[in-house]
Formats: sequence, C-alpha cells, structure tokens
Amino acid sequence: MLLDLPYLGEILSLSCAIIWATAVILFKKSGETVHPLGLNLFKNLLGLVLFLPTFMVFGERLIVGAPLKDYLLLMASGVIGIGLADTLFFKSLNLLGAGLSAIVNCLYSPFIIGLAVLFLSEGMSGLQLFGVFLIITAVFTVSQLKEKTHISRHDLILGILLGVLAMALMAIGIVMIKPLLDRSPLLWVIEVRLLAGCGILGIILWFYPGRQRIMASVLSVRNWRYMLPGSFVGAYLALVVWMGGMKYTEMSIASALNQTSNIFVFILAAIFLKEPVNFQRTAGIILAIVGVVMVAFFR
Repeated sequence: MLLDLPYLGEILSLSCAIIWATAVILFKKSGETVHPLGLNLFKNLLGLVLFLPTFMVFGERLIVGAPLKDYLLLMASGVIGIGLADTLFFKSLNLLGAGLSAIVNCLYSPFIIGLAVLFLSEGMSGLQLFGVFLIITAVFTVSQLKEKTHISRHDLILGILLGVLAMALMAIGIVMIKPLLDRSPLLWVIEVRLLAGCGILGIILWFYPGRQRIMASVLSVRNWRYMLPGSFVGAYLALVVWMGGMKYTEMSIASALNQTSNIFVFILAAIFLKEPVNFQRTAGIILAIVGVVMVAFFR
C-alpha cells in the first residue's frame, strides 16, 4: 500500500517543494492584476470545490465525529495559517518579487522548529541555533540590497516584514494542530482549515473599502490565465502533499524539505520572471538554505 511506502513523508514534502515553487511563480503573475485578498479567496474556494470529489474518491466523510474543540482548533488554524498568513504572503510576494521572497520564506523552518521546541517538547541543538542565525543573516543581507531595481526601499522593508509575519503565522497554524493531525483524517483536516480560511477572508472582504474593485478583478476571466492554474497547484496539489508530509514524518524534517521550494522559486523566478540574479541575492539564498539544512538535520 502507498501508506506503507518507506520515507513517504519525506517524498511528499519534497514533492510539495517543487509543486509550491511552480505555484509561487503563477501567483506572482496573478498578483500583477489581482489583490492579495481576492487571490487568496479565489485560491481557497477553488480548493474547497476540488476537495469535494476527492472525498468521494477516497471514501472519506465530510463531517467527522470529533469533539467540538477539535473543530474549533482546526478552524483557528485555518484562520491563522490560511486566511491571514497566505494573504500576507501574497502581498509580500507582490512587493519583493519571487526571488527575494524565497529568501525571506526560509524563516518558516526556524519558526516551525522554535514553536515545536516550546509546545511539542522537541529539542534544539547549538548547531540548529547557528542555522537560525544564518537564515536571519540571509534576510538581513536581503534588506540591505542596493541594486538598481524597481523595488523602493519602503516596499523592500515592508515586503520583508510582511513575509516574516506570514511565515510566523503559517508556522503557528500548523504547529497548533500537530497532535490533532497525527490522529485525524487528512482530507477532513484540510477541508475544515480551508472553510475557516474562506470564512475569515469573506468577513474581511465584506468590510474592506475596495471590495467591489477586488471582486471585479477576481471575476474577470482575463485574470484567470495565471490565477486558475496557480490556485489549482497551490491550493489543491500543494496543500495535499504538504499536509501529508507533516502527517507522515517529523515536523522538523518535513518543514526543511518544504523549504527546498525556495531554491526552485529562486531559479524559476530568474528563468520565467526575468528577476535579477546577482552576488548578494545568490549569497542570501545559499546562506538561507544552509541554515535550513542545519536547523533540520543537526539535532
């Protein structure tokens, strides 16, 4: 059986990295015409629609007889990790571009490890702490960029801050449900989180001053060229393999393998988005990835 495959969690986590990198490039293109709130809502709604037939294929139930506290915990996770975190991520991606965003996103793994140490009783070695230092150094290196690009100093700093906050919220959203994830049907967990993410986005959008303009951009079929495939890859394929990786291996290993997506994003951004590749950017991504490896494997 597939579930008995050796290193299943590691395989899923690495697959997620490649799939998510592709989605990021498509999301960056979508962000040129669609507001982050609208893009995130579209992504999550499409994911919900696609997961309904998936439930039938795998014979899973939409409603599981779990305690109310489990539902509330998953809903809180969806609000934090999908509704809020992904919106901030899209905004940061728009400001920084995919290449620089990839460097900032390497903070995801240290946040995961740090929270796991605090709340899941996982340990952290001196070498792991040095890895965190390398990642922070990489982000600082990015913040000091002085290349001649279209990114203003204001947008650079704001994009980094939003990206850091997005990674922190994503980590909180998954660590808080790790014990529940270990004993729950994967598809049910994903569906509840997506529902909660859509719910908070709907509430925010209802009170957002420019909601009509945002919805107009979402409903414009012309903007679906990148938004539709990006949402399919990012909200369906990537989410399934990401949560599967978290379920079938240790969080520290899964998060580290997930982070290799930043290498793929960096490369794809240079090829398809024509983003510059210079010494400072390259040094940043190398420092960040080395830091991720140390955080993940030097325990």
